[in-house]
Amino acid sequence: MDRSSPVPLYFQLAQQLETAIERGKLAPGSLLGNEIELAGRLGLSRPTVRQAIQSLVDKGLLVRRRGIGTQVVHSQVKRPLELSSLYDDLEAAGQRPGTQVLRYAAEEATAQVAAALAVPEGTEVRAVERLRFTHGEPMAYLCNYLPAELLPLGREELEATGLYRLMRGAGVTLHSARQTVGARAATAEEGELLGEPEGAPLLTMQRTAFDDTGRPVEYGTHLYRASRYAFDFQLLVRP
Repeated sequence: MDRSSPVPLYFQLAQQLETAIERGKLAPGSLLGNEIELAGRLGLSRPTVRQAIQSLVDKGLLVRRRGIGTQVVHSQVKRPLELSSLYDDLEAAGQRPGTQVLRYAAEEATAQVAAALAVPEGTEVRAVERLRFTHGEPMAYLCNYLPAELLPLGREELEATGLYRLMRGAGVTLHSARQTVGARAATAEEGELLGEPEGAPLLTMQRTAFDDTGRPVEYGTHLYRASRYAFDFQLLVRP
């Protein structure tokens, strides 16, 4: 703790605890010591520790359980708005990503998919539906469409690593993307997949990725649990 800083001590402590949760040093299910123990160990007052813990309870990162104590629930993944793989971002953040392939099949492109991939409607494409997990808990439902001839894929590879990593390994150079972010309520089926009640807020994302020749190589429609996920970006003032 920096006692000379104008930043309140409770806020400094809350930030340190939140960073430990995000980096996996405090894994879901971990118990914090009680307020008296933490205050003594850190040389802080009990009200300071209580305020720090309450701020993380309010964020949904900690929960107080009667007879158990204060427990880590999960961290919210903050993902930068850039052309990167969710799998790679989770792995870099120490979030232990996992994948369950729900569907991998050849199908005819709908009008929406055809427009995104710049192919005629009805062209054969590869459709991939996956659930992405972190620390064994579902966080995102991912639906991606690829040109049929782009690269050979199997369920084992799709469950072992990220799609963009597989594309790079096959010699596809990802260059840019067009992305739209939104929000809506979960349907009953989506809630069941993601461990959320029907009507829970979900973040939505549609993305078309292009290679270095300008060819569309992937179109994705993704759903993220708003309680677990946020987009993080920096805004610059235009001169």
